Amino acid sequence: MPEQSPSLGRVEVSPIAIASIASEAVLTCYGVVGTAAKDLTANITTALSSGRRRGIEVRIEEGQIIIDVYVIIEYGTRIVAVARSVMNVVKFSVERALGMPVAEVNVHVEGLRVSDID
Repeated sequence: MPEQSPSLGRVEVSPIAIASIASEAVLTCYGVVGTAAKDLTANITTALSSGRRRGIEVRIEEGQIIIDVYVIIEYGTRIVAVARSVMNVVKFSVERALGMPVAEVNVHVEGLRVSDID
């Protein structure tokens, strides 16, 4: 009979850590200029804290991970294509890092930015 090993405990990953992973993934996506705060209140809050997770909101509801991403996209790129890319890259990066499935990645396009044409 194989020997039963006692439980070693559990691992918890905070939503802030998940947001950091998602933030890094978003900034690698083609067409994304940056992230934006959800609203003015969130903008003030993130200005006073670390800006690395600005524009990323992580919720864990009923054991499922839901990520909202607020992005600014480069003018002239296909918005739908960039948004789908963000969804896929964030989902893949978080699932790879955590080993857990992500239920939803919602992309909110908060603005467009025109690059200098010099």
